[in-house]
Amino acid sequence: MATVRVAAAQFFSGTDVAANLALCREYARRAADEGAKLVVLPENANRVRDHADRWECWTHSEDLDGPFVTGLRETAAELGVHIAAGVDLRAAVTPAVHIASVLIGPDGGVIGVHRKHVLWDYEYTLFEPGDEPYEVFDTALGRIGLLLCADGIVPETPRALGLLGAEIFCNSLNSRGPDEHRVHVPLRAMENGVFHVAANTVGGPELEWPWMGGSQVVAPDGTVLADAGELEPGLAIADIDPAEAGDKRMPGVADLFAWRRPALYGVLTRPLDEVPAAAMYGPSDRPPRLVPTALMQVSHFRGTEWTVRRGLGQITHAGRQGARLGVLPELFCFAEGEVAADPAAAAELSRDVLARISNACAEAKIYVAANLVERDELGRFYSSVFLVDDTGTTVHTYRKTHLTDADRSWATPGDEITVARTPVGVIGAMIGEEVWVPEVARVLALEGAELIVHPTSWTTRAARDVAATERTEENRVHLVSVTRLDCPAGIGSQALRPDDFVPGQPIAVMRYPTGYWTRPGFEEQLVLDLDLSEADDKMMGHHLDPLAKRAPHLYSMFVE
Repeated sequence: MATVRVAAAQFFSGTDVAANLALCREYARRAADEGAKLVVLPENANRVRDHADRWECWTHSEDLDGPFVTGLRETAAELGVHIAAGVDLRAAVTPAVHIASVLIGPDGGVIGVHRKHVLWDYEYTLFEPGDEPYEVFDTALGRIGLLLCADGIVPETPRALGLLGAEIFCNSLNSRGPDEHRVHVPLRAMENGVFHVAANTVGGPELEWPWMGGSQVVAPDGTVLADAGELEPGLAIADIDPAEAGDKRMPGVADLFAWRRPALYGVLTRPLDEVPAAAMYGPSDRPPRLVPTALMQVSHFRGTEWTVRRGLGQITHAGRQGARLGVLPELFCFAEGEVAADPAAAAELSRDVLARISNACAEAKIYVAANLVERDELGRFYSSVFLVDDTGTTVHTYRKTHLTDADRSWATPGDEITVARTPVGVIGAMIGEEVWVPEVARVLALEGAELIVHPTSWTTRAARDVAATERTEENRVHLVSVTRLDCPAGIGSQALRPDDFVPGQPIAVMRYPTGYWTRPGFEEQLVLDLDLSEADDKMMGHHLDPLAKRAPHLYSMFVE
């Protein structure tokens, strides 16, 4: 497959549909003049949404054979390009309207239409979500998957398209949030190993919150190949080789599709009202439930005994600080490479360390999550998180289910993703690079997790700033990631709160979880009062609950 030049256009569509069509044609022509063979236009490129109600929305929307789409088809044929455009399309039943992406071929024919599955907040008052099975379209440029804006702020639509073989995501956006540009767009490319061409609206009425632009072309490894910026209309143009999306290996981690565990994801396909999280849908009226939580940043230094004592000292100190839960880093008491070199010795040491941690927890009256090496009765080794309660009893064990390439030299994958229901809250666990697997945090959230403990050793900044941020945002759950001092990325630990939605919030505050960090390389402790009632409020706005607005009947590819 040859290299393909692609373009994402950003501009603002007003109330004059004919003028908007002319604007779309202008950007398509400019992109074609630059050699682009695929042009992605923003969502609702046909008209700004100033509709008072559904009937007005219907009046101002477009038919698939209407003048706006017809004009785009003529433009595509004239220029010999593929065009993916966001268009608000009337449904068969009045006054229903779908937010749609229309993919047009270079002969002017309509290759396919995707009707947005997940709507953004106010859109639920004007539009109907689509419910068709996911589809990827074979084109001369490669296999294209269509999505629109809020489709990408939850993991399901991009994941479904990736699993169906998409090489290029064409994403038409109409977003006023900075999270698209900084988190959603790059992550959906990275976690699925797919090129992402994202075109957003920019600007708009001067005294209102502006649309954020940030149109970009992102490679499967997260490299931003082109970026139109966040302030002015323009184009982001880049050359891509769609065949590169066939390689799903994340260097130093794993093959992102081959390490999936479909047999463990059954909860993703269960009806919405049959998952434990159903009791958490919508806004919460529950009183605050504060759980003082300690991020205990320590890792191997000088020697094993020195390190273990530092960890035990952290537990004692956290108890004195009033913490009810503490989290230690990934395999904190082992030097780099030590476990792989002799997993039997590591498991033996882990048994001793776990016993000492149990005693420390009983004395300090604190729960602790510690990642150690476990050996079962058949002689198999696991990277396991042990949750020890305030009596010193291990109340939950999570065996890492998604092994990295390095893990496979010594570890066996665990066979379940479950939560612990404890007096301090419903707690789930994941380990290290599992932050790149959207299914892990999603399964835990659907099982009712209020807080996910995440012992880690960050290998990249994106693992913390992009992947971990998204896991909290898309699941509305606390995520406590505690890293080793010697982590390759050289960054500190992080705790993220899902936050309650409060009417009137600034858009950026509404869509970003609140974060707290420690300094890199310092043996320190951060104690935070995490309010678990925030995780019982799943609302991301007045109308969008990212767990309740799922479509499990369309997710068969997740478990196949």
